[in-house]
Amino acid sequence: MKKLITATVTAFLFSIAAQAGTYAFITDQLDNNVSVLDTGQQKVIKNIAVSGKPAGVAVNQPLRQVYISTPEGGGFAVLDSQNLQLLDKVKVGGASLGIAVDIPGDRIFVADWYENTVDVFDSRSLAHLSKIQVGRSPSGMVVSPDNRWLYVANRMDDSISQIDLSSLKIRNTTKVGIHPFGITVSADGRHIYTANVESDDVTVLVPGHLKRRATVKVGARPYAVALALDDSRLFVTNQDDSTVSVIDTASLKPIAVIEVGEKPEGISTHPDDRHVYVANWFDGTVSVIDAKTLQVTATIVSGEGSRAFGQFMMK
Repeated sequence: MKKLITATVTAFLFSIAAQAGTYAFITDQLDNNVSVLDTGQQKVIKNIAVSGKPAGVAVNQPLRQVYISTPEGGGFAVLDSQNLQLLDKVKVGGASLGIAVDIPGDRIFVADWYENTVDVFDSRSLAHLSKIQVGRSPSGMVVSPDNRWLYVANRMDDSISQIDLSSLKIRNTTKVGIHPFGITVSADGRHIYTANVESDDVTVLVPGHLKRRATVKVGARPYAVALALDDSRLFVTNQDDSTVSVIDTASLKPIAVIEVGEKPEGISTHPDDRHVYVANWFDGTVSVIDAKTLQVTATIVSGEGSRAFGQFMMK
C-alpha cells in the first residue's frame, strides 16, 4: 500500500511539473476580467480587467501576446503575456466573438457576429488589413497548421467556410450540423472538427473540398472542441449536460463522458498534450482533465462567467 501511495504522489508531482511555465488565459465574461491561471501552481495568479464582456481568446506565441474579443466593446484587447498587462484595445465594428492568429503571428482574425464578416489586422501595427464576408454569425475560427487556410464556423448558416490565407478569399463553404460553434483542426491538417450546438453532434470534415467524413453524436448543446494525445482523442464540452464527451479519432466513436463543472464552454489542451482545461460558465471554475486516465485531476476557481472561447494556453 505504501508503495502504491508513493507512486501515486510521484505521478501527481510529475504531472504538475510538466505543466509548469504555461499560463491559461480565462475570460470571465460576467466579471469583465481575464483570470491568468498558472498551470504549474494550479491557481489564478493575476486578474486583468478587460471591459466589454470578454469572451474569445487567441494566443500569439511569436509576439508573446494574447488577444481577447469583447462582444460588447465591438473589438478586442491586446494583453502582454509576460508582464500580464493590458497593452491596447482595438475597435472592430459589431460584436466580435471568435478570434484567431496565423501561425507566424503576423495577422489577427476577428469574427464579427453581427456584420457576418472576418476582420484581418496586422499584429504588430494593429492596422486593419481586410474585411472578408462570410456566413451568418461567424463564431469559432482556426488556422490550418500549414498556415494555408482559415476555417470559420458560421453558426446561423449551419456551415463552415474555408478561407485562402494568401488571397483572403473564400474557397469553399460546406453545410455541417445545426449551429456550429467551436472548431479545431488536427496537427497534420487532415481533419477538421466542429461542435454543432443544436444538433448535439460533431461534424468531421476533410480539407480539399471540405468533404464530410462523419457525424458523431455527443451530449446536449456541444460548444467547443480540443484534441489531445497526438490527436488520438477529441474532447467536446456539452453545455447542458455539464460533461465533456471524449471521441476516439481513429474509430470516430465516443469512448467516455466526463463530469465537469456546470455549463462547460471553452476548452483548450495544455502544451504537454495530456492535460485538457475546461472553463465552466455557471461555476466560475476551470476543470483539468487527464487525457490518458480520463479523470478530472483538479478544479480551479477562476471568475464569474468563465467562458474562454478559443485557444487560451500560452507557454
